Amino acid sequence: MLLEQQRRDVCLTARRLAECGLARHEGGSVSVRSGSLVTVTPAGVPLEKVEPADCPVLSIDAGVLEGRREPAAETTLHTAAYRSSDAGAVVQAYGDHAAVVAAALAELPPVHHSAARLGGAIPVTEYATYGTGELADHLVKALKSKRAALLANHGGLAVGAGPVEAFEHARLLEWLCGVYIRARSLGEPRVLTEDELAEVRARDSYAWAGPDIL
Repeated sequence: MLLEQQRRDVCLTARRLAECGLARHEGGSVSVRSGSLVTVTPAGVPLEKVEPADCPVLSIDAGVLEGRREPAAETTLHTAAYRSSDAGAVVQAYGDHAAVVAAALAELPPVHHSAARLGGAIPVTEYATYGTGELADHLVKALKSKRAALLANHGGLAVGAGPVEAFEHARLLEWLCGVYIRARSLGEPRVLTEDELAEVRARDSYAWAGPDIL
């Protein structure tokens, strides 16, 4: 079986996605890359019930190579993300907060310092029907120098070096959307500047003590 470990990683991440409420109904998908091959969650199977043998394996450029089920409709988003970045895993989620922001804003402003991990302000793509090449093209534009993007009137998508990082980025995106929504209910949120975000990234490059502990 091709990509046995990666298939297991997809299943584990899919279950985590469902358990923490980042998947709704049949929404949400996960993929992991190994070289030019990708394994992805299948269509028509709830994320909490996906088994390794369910996960099809695709060549990024040549379509399905192995698998007893069809790939998720959102696979076009995953392959587009891999073609345009060095990502090792992609998580596409439908958390409530991300869905709200993706339905209302043109971008998610950086209102918390941890937004620096995702690239700062997170753009919301133009709307297109799910599973289409048009939406994949919009995603490629939105992901430039970012580790996450919001899909207009859909939800969110995050990339990472591996499935653990991609999942954590998706969870962080959902949390940041929730922070913005709650802050906006109190007034106009203070948005961090690019200089402030750059300082956060510099600080993150140190261990816990940082450059100014003494």
